[in-house]
Amino acid sequence: MKSGKWAPGTEFPIPAEGRAAGVLLPLSSLPSPWGIGSFGAAAREWVDFLAKAGQKYWQILPLGPTGWGDSPYQSFSAFALSPYYIDLDAFCKAGLLRRDEFAGISWGALPGRVDYGALYRHRPEVLRRAFNRFNPGAAFDAFREEAKFWLDDYCLFQAIKDASGGASWLGWEEPLRFREKDALEKAARGLSGEIAYHAFVQYQAYSQWRELKAYANRAGVAIIGDMPIYVALDSADTWSRSDLFQLGEGRRPLRVAGCPPDPFAAKGQFWGNPLYRWDYIAETGFDWWLERLRSSLSLFDVVRIDHFRGFESYFSIPAEAVSASGGPDASGGEWVKGPGLAFIAAIREALPGAAIIAEDLGYLTGEVRDLLAASGCPGMKVLQFAFDSREAADYMPYTYRRNCVVYTGTHDNPTSAGWFKTARQEDAALALDYFGLEDPGEIHWAFIRAALSSVAGLALIPMQDYLGLGGEARINTPSTTGGGNWRWRLEDSISALHTLAARIRRLTLIYGR
Repeated sequence: MKSGKWAPGTEFPIPAEGRAAGVLLPLSSLPSPWGIGSFGAAAREWVDFLAKAGQKYWQILPLGPTGWGDSPYQSFSAFALSPYYIDLDAFCKAGLLRRDEFAGISWGALPGRVDYGALYRHRPEVLRRAFNRFNPGAAFDAFREEAKFWLDDYCLFQAIKDASGGASWLGWEEPLRFREKDALEKAARGLSGEIAYHAFVQYQAYSQWRELKAYANRAGVAIIGDMPIYVALDSADTWSRSDLFQLGEGRRPLRVAGCPPDPFAAKGQFWGNPLYRWDYIAETGFDWWLERLRSSLSLFDVVRIDHFRGFESYFSIPAEAVSASGGPDASGGEWVKGPGLAFIAAIREALPGAAIIAEDLGYLTGEVRDLLAASGCPGMKVLQFAFDSREAADYMPYTYRRNCVVYTGTHDNPTSAGWFKTARQEDAALALDYFGLEDPGEIHWAFIRAALSSVAGLALIPMQDYLGLGGEARINTPSTTGGGNWRWRLEDSISALHTLAARIRRLTLIYGR
């Protein structure tokens, strides 16, 4: 973006000259012997793979600490990083751990699946050993000062939560729940050691991530981070800044987020996140939101904002809405106007040149399209949606403009091979006809070629599609909870993928990316 005052409609291009390609792979999906992908050696090998494959971008999912359901979109903090991603081997090199102190732990029975239960049980005890050997210095003090906007409240939140057996802050004693000054000061004194521990965890996570990002950037790979539009109800953000949310008596939510009913969900989607008080946030100059974006842009080269349409209008559901069967029911919700262009203008003024991708999927209206166009942010195209006969939309490649990002599918979709096996017969037939494909076994390569050959400025391909994997490799199925979501991992070492890197590079060159 050129310098000067931003005006609506000013294109906010993907920060790469010409055309580019990248790979979508959650950090959690990288191989490692310690139960989940980390900021360690395998991540650097992965960056090397991307560079060898001619890829300019690596898109990840949110990196925050996850709570119930293990979803990275339901984090305890909009700013903190998950302790699960800290590289334990780096602690050995720094003298904070001995390898025998964690190598014998069972981090999960299946190398291709994340076992969050094992991580929840064992990771804190290992990190506490490292903390007990840590000598704070100037760098640690500088980090605490730099992150003061969110870190103090987050560390106190986690310390109280730990002391409360993991209970939600809505179940804490009233003085703590309402953040009475005397109660907070007493808790801070009594839990000072725990607060220091959580600050240590964030210092290490931030330091390791920044080193990994610098490594990627030196290799010519930019990182696309992911920002959920909403924060979790049980989060340090909702607890410490309850003035920003639509909360009522007892600071319980009055209205919550979700999506209306559609052909895929008869009762809609009931997410349960507290909704923002956008009128009040606007009166503050959008300060909290701008600081959130500023923090994310310090961690990533590009930020994808999830559910961008919520800035135009958001779906507001009564917090206590339930169906006749007793489950949550979003059908009684209503659309309410969001902050609109005023918020976009505030971003452009405070963060000129900020690289943002707008997730504009789902129920779109003319007003949403107008806001996206005015923002200049590239929106998203998902090729799988092009062949869904239940919903008319502009996902066919011949409808694209350059200022968009095309995906074969996202973390919320099946893999391309998985989609073909479960698609309606007429949809699968349309895909075969469109691609001129006789061998359904090559469907994932057909999707990949269509994305790479499109006019979209950036094409992002999930790694599972490059590997030709099926339903077993799906990351998430929206509106479901259980053992299957957020768990898939690469089973092979990155070094075993170099033949694939050559093929990806060849396609990237053929299609000018």
